[in-house]
Amino acid sequence: MKRIVCFICLGVLIVGGTAAWMQSPQPKPYKVVFDLTSSDPVDQQAVIRWIKEVSAVNPKTEMEVVMYGRGLDLVVSGKTTMMSDVAEAMSAGHAKFNVCAIAMKNQKVDKSQLLPNVQTVPDGIGEIVAKQNAGWGYIKVGH
Repeated sequence: MKRIVCFICLGVLIVGGTAAWMQSPQPKPYKVVFDLTSSDPVDQQAVIRWIKEVSAVNPKTEMEVVMYGRGLDLVVSGKTTMMSDVAEAMSAGHAKFNVCAIAMKNQKVDKSQLLPNVQTVPDGIGEIVAKQNAGWGYIKVGH
């Protein structure tokens, strides 16, 4: 009788352990800032793709795209070809898009030219450094 009880207990442990081992743990949310300085469509598509992929695996992850230099083109009406993708990323709450006010001034871009809900920051580089100091991960968008 003791033998049967031991086999039953062993079987329960093996089945329970195997089931726990086979389940993949949910990744912990994190915070990441993307640095976009390029008007290259490949780079712009990459950052949108990354936002979609990360949010699909880990929807609680906080993401921010900071654009300066030619990166502004992603969110300027009349220049972007990804308006609906940017809007979708923002409306789903997966990412914020912030534009450097210095770059806007240098390129003569007015806030009214930005896509809806795109925000400005005084200094794009300063925004990225502040995010890093607050523990955010950093990804330079490029190929």
